[in-house]
Amino acid sequence: MNEVRRRGPIARAIVGIWDAMNFTRRLVFNVLFFGLLIFLLMLMFSGGGLRPLDNRTTLVIAPEGKLVEQYSSDLASRALARVMGDREGEEVQLRDLLRALEAARTDKRIERVYVRFDRLEPSGYASLREVAAALANVRAAGKQVVAFGDYYQQEQYLLASQANEVYLDPMGGLVLEGLDRYRQFYREGLQDKLGVDVHLFKVGEFKSAAEPYVLDAASPQAKEADLFWMNDVWQRFLADIAKARDLSAQKLAAGIDTLPESIAAARGDLARHALQQKLVDGLKTEEEVDHLLIERGVADPDAEGGFRQVSFDTYLTHIDNGLQKVDPRPQVAVVVAEGEITGGEQPPGTIGGESTAALLREARDDDNVKTVVLRVDSPGGEVFASEQIRREVVALKAAGKPVVVSMGDLAASGGYWISMDADRIYADPSTITGSIGIFGVIPTIPRALEKIGVRTDGVGTTRFAGAFDITRDLDPAVGDIIQSVIEKGYRDFTTRVAKARKRPVDDIDAVARGRVWTGAQARERGLVDAFGGLQAAIDDAATRAKLGKADAYRVRYIEKEATAFERFFAGFVSSRAGSAWMHDSSFAQGVARAVLARNLPQVDADLRFLDSALQKRPGSPVKALAYCFCEF
Repeated sequence: MNEVRRRGPIARAIVGIWDAMNFTRRLVFNVLFFGLLIFLLMLMFSGGGLRPLDNRTTLVIAPEGKLVEQYSSDLASRALARVMGDREGEEVQLRDLLRALEAARTDKRIERVYVRFDRLEPSGYASLREVAAALANVRAAGKQVVAFGDYYQQEQYLLASQANEVYLDPMGGLVLEGLDRYRQFYREGLQDKLGVDVHLFKVGEFKSAAEPYVLDAASPQAKEADLFWMNDVWQRFLADIAKARDLSAQKLAAGIDTLPESIAAARGDLARHALQQKLVDGLKTEEEVDHLLIERGVADPDAEGGFRQVSFDTYLTHIDNGLQKVDPRPQVAVVVAEGEITGGEQPPGTIGGESTAALLREARDDDNVKTVVLRVDSPGGEVFASEQIRREVVALKAAGKPVVVSMGDLAASGGYWISMDADRIYADPSTITGSIGIFGVIPTIPRALEKIGVRTDGVGTTRFAGAFDITRDLDPAVGDIIQSVIEKGYRDFTTRVAKARKRPVDDIDAVARGRVWTGAQARERGLVDAFGGLQAAIDDAATRAKLGKADAYRVRYIEKEATAFERFFAGFVSSRAGSAWMHDSSFAQGVARAVLARNLPQVDADLRFLDSALQKRPGSPVKALAYCFCEF
């Protein structure tokens, strides 16, 4: 049997050194190679600059996806989804719509604006009214606004109604039906069917956020409060449309009451019904509207639709061109707080106690930032995380930097908590706010476990050892402890609001108790200072910081910036060659499909919320929540 000869120690050392040198050589060459490859790809796919914008151009605004304050995904992910044709989860920033319309209003190269909002997913009436006002300003500047849609939801129609001419596809439809707020209630399913007992602790008879877990139907107090603010929003909605369409709000309301008769008179034709109700100016196909725009504008056979145009995204690039230069002017910083408020570091689209506080701290530490606008669109969430953010607002003011809050669609409960200490609070009359109240929920599952033959038993060294174990029945004494914690949270909330708003605590308690208000109702009750959108808040903040006229300062959003790779990748996949490569790549398609996330149904969201309430903060028997289920 032949034995394998083994190298001696010196030979092994020499071979090892040689292998290490080979590895290092390959590593260095690979790094150089890929660096050169990336550089060449950047040259190939950089886009080569913008085509100049010609006179008599039509600006086409046809946003698709959810209207948001801030993107919830990074630049590279958005670019990949777009080039792969994935529209699920697509988002449109409100600020982008507003600045495009404001620029178009005075841009002599833009002859008219053509809008399609039938693929926009609205988020609330306050943001829609900001866009509607911007469209009305374009129209008031003497520029024609033309709207077209296949079908219109009533929220989308609020925007379309601002146009000079509104067209609807002959096979399309539009029905105004009113506002509703219906939810699922889980008490029987959780308690009777599954054996899960949900214990609710709250302060405020109107604090109805957790009612679905303990009741079979909405409480009379919840229905009373909801109908009060919803009617306010609805009447304003009718008035806005009536003003834009030169109609009567009473006539619009009457048209809804007689909907079955009027649709029957139109022989079931929803498009014809909309025309008869004077909600639209004509019934045209998309091709017919294109021909109309060709006749009124400049023909361009190479453009989609055949008329000279610039898309929404391309126009934004024109607006942003050159803005990357160093700008020495003082800054008005805008920090966006959108989504649920949770603890720790959170991505955009969710408010993190630590991450959002860090953005405000960055504004405080930046000498170029002279004042801050906090844009709030949130139903609230954890009390502790809300307090972390509020403290940073107070610290900014202490540092001599004014803070102005601009409320979006929703700034309720914890959303109001982080707003209350601002120098001034702006809201749209249709903003949803208030809901000053605290609650906590603790499910216990011993009966559920018994259904599968599982029981909990053991010993503890004190009366309360293991008392907060959800597999055991809740001791009434433990319930007393939790209720005391919740009541303390409510006192903290109302006391802080009273101090911030310079009002007696009793006055705040009278308008608190968990009750929800519209922006208009909140202003009447001293919870909001003035009406206005984001621009009004920016103007106010600049005035408070004595920055002078609008051209003397710049507005900067403080948020997580895209990395160099994300910017490169977005440019690559957006180019023609990059797009073609991605479409031909079955691997990329498989990855894209794997990472797509669909919107979860409301029931699942509610149950996930209940599960998150179980994640208690260390040292506390219950997670105190300042949350409002007050979205439509």
